[in-house]
Amino acid sequence: MIHETAVISKGAQLADGVTIGPYSIIGPDVSIASGTIIESHVLITGRTNIGQDNHIYSFSSIGDHPQDMKYKGEDTELEIGDRNTIREYCTINKGTIQDTGVTRLGNDNWIMAYVHLAHDCQVGSNTIFANNTTLAGHVEVGDYAILGGFSGAHQYCKIGCHSFLGMYSGVSRDLPPYVIVTGQPAIPRGINLEGLKRRDFNPDQIRNIKTAYKYLYKSELRLEEAQEKISGLNEVSNELHVMINFLKASSRGIVR
Repeated sequence: MIHETAVISKGAQLADGVTIGPYSIIGPDVSIASGTIIESHVLITGRTNIGQDNHIYSFSSIGDHPQDMKYKGEDTELEIGDRNTIREYCTINKGTIQDTGVTRLGNDNWIMAYVHLAHDCQVGSNTIFANNTTLAGHVEVGDYAILGGFSGAHQYCKIGCHSFLGMYSGVSRDLPPYVIVTGQPAIPRGINLEGLKRRDFNPDQIRNIKTAYKYLYKSELRLEEAQEKISGLNEVSNELHVMINFLKASSRGIVR
């Protein structure tokens, strides 16, 4: 399953069932689990651990040095989970010692061509990154978030679960869960209603999220006041706990 022109360094750990295409290069500190397919002309280097059943397409660079001038060759990591699709020309860099030292990509993510995931990013599972999406360093992305083509996030931003960042939009503040933002500058347009329905959120859950959105964006309340209103709703449900915890953890402020 390894093409004769591929270069596999001594020390690389490849499980049974891994496929390596022509002219790909696998570094000595790389571990790849079973069922993963590496197409032609892929570079995987650094201390990089890749899970099962991923598919990495041609000309991607995985696990190379951070694009950070503070980086001085420290031993940091990249972790990629299972069943991710990573299309052509993607770049995913390992972490830095200024953060946790690990860049992480979860499971079942759909990463389209020319996407850049910078050092120390923490990306959840079941996300979609459309072509040319760019994350600066230290960005966190929650499960089921969707980022449109040519969109981007500033360093240290948090993008909440089930949110939607529109095409060509960029955020320099945190994007709360369930919220759609589009435009330049990006502004809130409503909740990700279609996405929530597709993920089987029931009418009560959607009503709760709509109420939270109204407090955040349709009232004249300050952010702290909106948080108090959301926290004060009767029988605060799990989806509202997710929103409340996100708002409390936000250090950059939210898109508003």
